[in-house]
Amino acid sequence: MVNLNISIKCDRWKLRLRITDEITALKKLSVRSLESLAPVQLDQQSVGRISRMDAIQQQSMSVAYEDRLQYRHLALVAAGKRFDEDDYGYCLNCCDEIVIGRLMIGPAVTFCIRCA
Repeated sequence: MVNLNISIKCDRWKLRLRITDEITALKKLSVRSLESLAPVQLDQQSVGRISRMDAIQQQSMSVAYEDRLQYRHLALVAAGKRFDEDDYGYCLNCCDEIVIGRLMIGPAVTFCIRCA
C-alpha cells in the first residue's frame, strides 16, 4: 500500500514543476507577442485604409492577449511564492485545503470549489 502522504507530496512537487514550466512558456509567448505590438504606420501611401484598420484591430487584439499573458504570469508567480512559503493549496477565503484534482487542472487557483 502506498503511503498517502508520500503520494500527496509527489503530486505537490509535480504541481511546482508545472508552475515553473508554465511561467517559462508564458515568458516565451510574451516575447513573441511584444513583436506584434509595434505601432501601426499611418502612411496613406504604403498601406490602404482597410489594411490599416485591420492592422489596428490586430494590434488591439495583441494588446489584450498580452494583458491575459501578464495576468496569468502574475497568478503563477503568486502560486509559486505560496508554494515556497508552504501556503500553496489552501483556499484564500476559508483556509481549507484545495483538492489536488482542482490544483492539477489549474495550478494557480486560489479558492476551493465551495468558495469559488
